[in-house]
Amino acid sequence: MNIFKHLLARNVVILSSLKLYCKVRILFDILNYELCIMNYTLKINPLEIIENYYFKGSEIHYILLKHSEQVRDKALKIAINHPELKLDTEFIAEASMLHDIGIFLCDAPRIHCHGSHEYIQHGYLGADLLRAEGLPKHALVCERHTGVGLSLEMIQKKQLPLPQRDMLPVSLEEQAICYADKFFSKTQLDEEHSIERIRQYLNRYGELEVLKFDEWNSMFEGEKL
Repeated sequence: MNIFKHLLARNVVILSSLKLYCKVRILFDILNYELCIMNYTLKINPLEIIENYYFKGSEIHYILLKHSEQVRDKALKIAINHPELKLDTEFIAEASMLHDIGIFLCDAPRIHCHGSHEYIQHGYLGADLLRAEGLPKHALVCERHTGVGLSLEMIQKKQLPLPQRDMLPVSLEEQAICYADKFFSKTQLDEEHSIERIRQYLNRYGELEVLKFDEWNSMFEGEKL
């Protein structure tokens, strides 16, 4: 109850200019969302896992946390706005924070990553780390979030330096995180990409990628494109 009162006092000020019904609806959305985030530490602590591989306070640590929090927040908002999907909010909060844990192993100096692998490999590399941490379900989010997912056919056709298997998001939680990830870039931390910008980017890889994103957009945000 003390936590509820604290969140209520902290957030009510932002609602002062809205009509009563909107105030109540938005306030409870905020409280639900923030309580979801607070609850995610009950099973595992993603921050502790991240700090096994990243120096706290380093540039790469900051970029990873900022981006992961953005993805987490958007994915949790989807879960809150669509209770009919019955998404596992605790898992979303955990896995969103860990989905990019493998980036430090890649050569991406723009985001302070100085590893030896190609950036497209960060998903399965991160998955290997999480499997070693005893988190096989979270590992699947890592290796299945690139683009709208990578099929074995695409990997073979484009001769990508990846394991020879499908890496497509399967569960609704995996899909929600993959969808949310498309709105944020680790090189542009202060902005959220527009739907059109995402569609234009995905169109470079094929029409099927755009269609999958549109399907998710309709499912998660109720928009017909």
